[in-house]
Amino acid sequence: MTTVSIDADIKAKWQDGHSSYSPGSTEELVIIGIDLLVRDLGTEAAQSFIEQVFEKHLADQKGATKSAQE
Repeated sequence: MTTVSIDADIKAKWQDGHSSYSPGSTEELVIIGIDLLVRDLGTEAAQSFIEQVFEKHLADQKGATKSAQE
């Protein structure tokens, strides 16, 4: 497992307000990203987008495993 250090200052603005975030880990960054995605796209569209990301990585992992076995 790789250790990742994040140094980010995120400022999100929309018509009815704004928020600031300073994630320190990949987990915090993902939570912020998903929260913003849901606010922008809505729950169902955000969930569909996230499922596409998981499918892509699953396919990449399967391809890497298959190549390693050959």
